[in-house]
Amino acid sequence: MDRSFYNLVLVVFLSLCLSFCLFPGTTSAKLRKNYYHKTCPNVENIVRAAVTKKFQQTFVTAPATIRLFFHDCFVQGCDASVMIASSGGNKAEKDHTDNMSLAGDGFDTVIKAKEAVDAVPRCRNKVSCADILAMATRDAIALSGGPYYEVELGRLDGLSSTAANVKGKLPQPFFNLNQLNSLFAANGLTQKNMIALSAAHTVGFSHCSKFANRIHNFSRHNAVDPALDRGYAAQLRQMCPKNVDTRVAIDMDLKTPRKFDNVYFKNLQKGKGLFSSDQVLFNDPRSKPTVNGWANDSYAFKRAFISAITKLGRVGVKTGNKGNIRTNCAAFN
Repeated sequence: MDRSFYNLVLVVFLSLCLSFCLFPGTTSAKLRKNYYHKTCPNVENIVRAAVTKKFQQTFVTAPATIRLFFHDCFVQGCDASVMIASSGGNKAEKDHTDNMSLAGDGFDTVIKAKEAVDAVPRCRNKVSCADILAMATRDAIALSGGPYYEVELGRLDGLSSTAANVKGKLPQPFFNLNQLNSLFAANGLTQKNMIALSAAHTVGFSHCSKFANRIHNFSRHNAVDPALDRGYAAQLRQMCPKNVDTRVAIDMDLKTPRKFDNVYFKNLQKGKGLFSSDQVLFNDPRSKPTVNGWANDSYAFKRAFISAITKLGRVGVKTGNKGNIRTNCAAFN
């Protein structure tokens, strides 16, 4: 065999090494779309029915479930570790400050779906909470008008959950583009992936405390962030006055708050991004073209979102002896 063949082998080897050595947490492991076709063939219909029932009770089901999935995947990977309740001497992920605002309806959606799956004898204890959360997220997105996509399955549930692991793993509302890109890149996600996933804020809500500085005490010279549209800032100040009850929350997209769409990007074009980390996507010239493109092309945005959330679902997947299937999503076996 000639030298060119050996060079080809070397290139392939180095490519594989770069993929698995530099980004070990982003491998999709053994995920596949028909993972449960033998053990629980109707699992997706079962989960969808449970999520639909919950969604019909409250729209909060959608943003709460989507956010729960994101917060789970960015801390130790997509392993349902965010579902674990603190017990004994262990303070779990869900009780970290950054997770205290996760709405209970997200947790309840997964618990209800898990109960529905386990109510089928052949499915009992065969489907992980991590996979149920991934499916429930897809269904919540579709129910609120977003794209329907096939979910890769085969995750196991994580064996640990500590609040200490959350620190520095989740994006903050004041992050700039460099900080956002750095955090997402650590999970194998690109800038475009980050912008697409940020658009889930189109059905999101936020407590006033998360952006109060932008409308009340932005700087010594400006009480209101100059990047905010003046009319929008006035609306926000009316809904979130100083010393407002900390439990008060408002929609992040005031125009179509109950629809998963590309209006998020149109809002950014008008200076109506609720968080600084939203508005920076339009204000920074490096990300502005993507925002403008998806503001004008809903189909392109939805394709990009499907790609991004599929990649997100591959982060830190547990298989083999690294995980198991919990009988109770909120407690270790």
